[in-house]
Amino acid sequence: MASGGEKARFVAWAGELRAVHERLRDALRVTREAVEADGRTAEGATRELLLFCHGFCAALAAHHRAEDRTLFPAIASEHPELRDTIRKLEQDHSMIAHLLGGLQEAVDHGQSPSELLRHLEGVAAIMESHFGYEERQLLAVLRTLALDAPVEDALGPF
Repeated sequence: MASGGEKARFVAWAGELRAVHERLRDALRVTREAVEADGRTAEGATRELLLFCHGFCAALAAHHRAEDRTLFPAIASEHPELRDTIRKLEQDHSMIAHLLGGLQEAVDHGQSPSELLRHLEGVAAIMESHFGYEERQLLAVLRTLALDAPVEDALGPF
């Protein structure tokens, strides 16, 4: 909440969450395309491919850290009935972090494009399931959430 003479800002949290999810989906799509294109060359992993993979991993991890640190505590405070939902979402974040670690390791060790795609498909499957559940469970609450924080703090710098 705003204090003293500060003015509270209104953030449409439901729209912001959907927008971040779409940007992450786009980043995953671009990363997949880079891996697929790289798989058609004889050179192996290129610097651009490494940047796409590192960038996607960093963006998704930062999004989840921000939710865990700022958004979820605010929701749990206003809606204690959603604490079990929040715990499930945090467990998803942990599972996705593990999968991202596997992808990062595959990238760092110069695995083949087909191996990188296998990792990306695993991340994509869990990510989509997580995003869908999160949106079904939280969008209505986010439409009325009184959280006075920068979007980057609540949803990540993406």
